[in-house]
Amino acid sequence: DRVLARALLCWIGYGHYAIEHNRGHHKNVATDADPASAVKGEWVFVFWFRSIAGGWVNAWRLEQERLEKTGKKVVSLENGMIRYCLFQTIWLAGIYGFMGWKGFIGALAVALVGVLLLETVNYIEHYGLRRTMLASGRPEPVSPQHSWNSNHELGRIFLYELTRHSDHHYKATRKYQILRHMDESPQLPFGYPTSIVLSLLPPLWFRVMDKKLG
Repeated sequence: DRVLARALLCWIGYGHYAIEHNRGHHKNVATDADPASAVKGEWVFVFWFRSIAGGWVNAWRLEQERLEKTGKKVVSLENGMIRYCLFQTIWLAGIYGFMGWKGFIGALAVALVGVLLLETVNYIEHYGLRRTMLASGRPEPVSPQHSWNSNHELGRIFLYELTRHSDHHYKATRKYQILRHMDESPQLPFGYPTSIVLSLLPPLWFRVMDKKLG
């Protein structure tokens, strides 16, 4: 499953997401340290740039820290970021070699749509939610309150239970097939497909969601 997931991410030029999501986003979700957690009042179009750039930078930093702790060279194939970049470059070069400029541009277009869709989903999943900072200076533990949940059937079917996102963060090791609906978590007023469309209309999105945030 992991190999296939990472291959799919590389096909849209987003291999670094596997690093940042697992070791960065899940640790820092609903804090200012997480570029993939949208703040209240933030337009999705601004969020795209912040999350994409922040995720890329964080992934490089995480790999550098991991390798330095184990005494390995950062500039080597031990670095997951370098491997992902090489794979993605070879992939695009192969498309150009077999299909020419039209195929190359088509692949870039597919990647752009895929990345923006992924980041829009990130946007709606944590919009406006923040963990309380404790006296120790650390955020409170992650709970179901820090992700928007959706139990609408259509989104559940097409997105492999991703819409039960509160449980995904509460118990990150739980398989998607058995993710639970959690009544105590914040509930999106619509399913993911409708929420995605609504987020692209910021004034309407804010009117609906900011009321739920209180």
